[in-house]
Amino acid sequence: MTMQHFDAVLVANRGEIAVRVIRTLRELGIRSVAVYSDADRDARHVREADTAVHIGPSAAAESYLNSKRILDAARSTGAQAIHPGYGFLAENAAFAEECAAAGVEFIGPPPAAIESMGDKIRAKQTVSAADVPVVPGRSEPDMTDADLHRAALEIGFPVLLKPSAGGGGKGMRLVHDESALDDQIASARREARSAFGDDTLFVERFVSRPRHIEVQVLADKHGNVVHLGERECSLQRRHQKIIEEAPSPLLDAATRARIGEAAVNAARSVGYVGAGTVEFIVSADRPDEFFFMEMNTRLQVEHPVTELVATAAGQRGIDLVEQQVRVAAGEPLPWTQQDLALDGHAVEARVYAEDPTRNFLPTGGDVLAVHEPSGPGVRVDSGVRPGARVGSDYDPMLAKVIAWGPNRADALRRLDKALADTAVLGLQTNVAFLRALLQHEQVQAGELDTGLVERDLDALITESTPDEIYVAAALERLLAAEPTGAVVDPWDVPDGWRLGEPAWSTWRFAADGGEVEVRLRGRAHDAAVSVETAPAGHGESTVSIETAPHRAAAEVRGDELTVTYRGRTRRYRFAHVDGTTWLAADGRTWALAEHRLLADRGAAGGRSDGVVTSPMPGTVLVADVSAGQHVSSGQRLFVVEAMKMEHTVTAPIDGVVAEVHARKGQSVGLDQPLAVLTTPSDATGTTKEAQ
Repeated sequence: MTMQHFDAVLVANRGEIAVRVIRTLRELGIRSVAVYSDADRDARHVREADTAVHIGPSAAAESYLNSKRILDAARSTGAQAIHPGYGFLAENAAFAEECAAAGVEFIGPPPAAIESMGDKIRAKQTVSAADVPVVPGRSEPDMTDADLHRAALEIGFPVLLKPSAGGGGKGMRLVHDESALDDQIASARREARSAFGDDTLFVERFVSRPRHIEVQVLADKHGNVVHLGERECSLQRRHQKIIEEAPSPLLDAATRARIGEAAVNAARSVGYVGAGTVEFIVSADRPDEFFFMEMNTRLQVEHPVTELVATAAGQRGIDLVEQQVRVAAGEPLPWTQQDLALDGHAVEARVYAEDPTRNFLPTGGDVLAVHEPSGPGVRVDSGVRPGARVGSDYDPMLAKVIAWGPNRADALRRLDKALADTAVLGLQTNVAFLRALLQHEQVQAGELDTGLVERDLDALITESTPDEIYVAAALERLLAAEPTGAVVDPWDVPDGWRLGEPAWSTWRFAADGGEVEVRLRGRAHDAAVSVETAPAGHGESTVSIETAPHRAAAEVRGDELTVTYRGRTRRYRFAHVDGTTWLAADGRTWALAEHRLLADRGAAGGRSDGVVTSPMPGTVLVADVSAGQHVSSGQRLFVVEAMKMEHTVTAPIDGVVAEVHARKGQSVGLDQPLAVLTTPSDATGTTKEAQ
């Protein structure tokens, strides 16, 4: 085997994974080459690479998925190898073949291994022949909708419809009964076609109380294959992982050894080379029984937890990207299975630009400020920076926050503290939800399954924001308005001075589905404060000023705002951008409207329930609606897609379509009106009661 040395490696990806790969290349003394689309011209990975090449428009199909432009960039920069990261072209066998034809090393497995494991139907057949247990189901190639329907009835409900190509939960559907089966098959095919260009589906038994456990493997070009232990990835939303940990709290030592051996056998069965992950499903009721699900022929999003706990020859910490590069260069693995062990516990949380209260639909916006945590055992893999624009072109993951501890309890505690110190200001994230999930009693106890988030979602997202957060925001704005300098005109001091008694200043916030109004009187360092909450949909609120309002005090030092309120002192990091104040505390962010009410609520609370809006920024895939059409409550009107995620928009009432504002293929924004429905009473101007 001829050994190579890479002087330059092109990273064919974006976001946090591109930044993370570039970091290792820098440590290895290898020149890094970034590629970027129009949307990523000023992205963090572009700034951190040694060289960057523009490869096309924002649409992934014309940039990050365009293999010709990727290879042209490699040739023009002298890159001898390409690291694909994950997603995009990472599991594209044709791209791996194109790299070989161009004389560029693909830092990943051989094309044949990608093909074998990329087709989940073929993969199950391959590993089954290697004595790896698989989930009962039907996975014949080219199954028609009728075939899938019959197979589901034979297997028995509930069943899982899964795309043969791709992963990440896209195109996957859990079906509980026959009534919804045909619609779910059609939806799964459509989403799989959009995400992977292949709408082939198969069906398998849904394992009760399933736990998602995967094993990290490494294989070199000399026939050596090892595993680095397992990861628990059972905490998911929309079939996508959000919190992962290593090792799994479910497995005992004997099962850990058996599942690791099964993973190695699966990798050997396809002649695997490089870093890969073999995924298994394990019933919480039968932890000694596991079934092969699929193999991801690439680096996984959650690889940092393995890196933090894996030890080689007694030394904790293995850089999987480094091993990928060394294996691609022809080097043998530096250890055998006997040299490898696990030390401590690590947990990772994925920070997304998404709204948990809207079923985790993507959000977006301009990143005004970023604060990332640090400290013992804390690691952050991030792709965001201030000034970046988060749109709907790509996956909404912004960063990963990872914590290591000598045991699971310490790792969970460190991660919670790190998330409390995480702020991405300017757009909504899932950080508060992640903290609530970490505190869930079953999560704390290690009693996990893939349905936990869905079952307990209401409890995980209903935590109200404490009054002190809004008091802090209002006090900071009051501080910003106070004059500074050696000479201060007392008439410029915003203390509400009036004859008789000081006036109140009013600040209103959008909060927890309603509004919070904060009234202040006096100076920020010693103010009287009154807070009142208005419920969702409430119009002008009447605020009763207390006879003895609470006192509060605030001061600013550097980028921290210190507020004392109701006997408690807290520190907040904040940013003030373009006349709007943004605060962050315990992983939350809030927008403060200027000295006025928030936008008129008439558009949300005053309009009829017949207004149909887009639940997320994206593109209209389906528009099953026309003016004058009679529709029923719950009937599908539109399908909106963003970041390869579909959301069906249904009619909120029985009625008639009065207006249609969106068509197939149109780009729409968050809460943009798509259509307006009216009831017969609306059309005649006569109410049912009057009739």
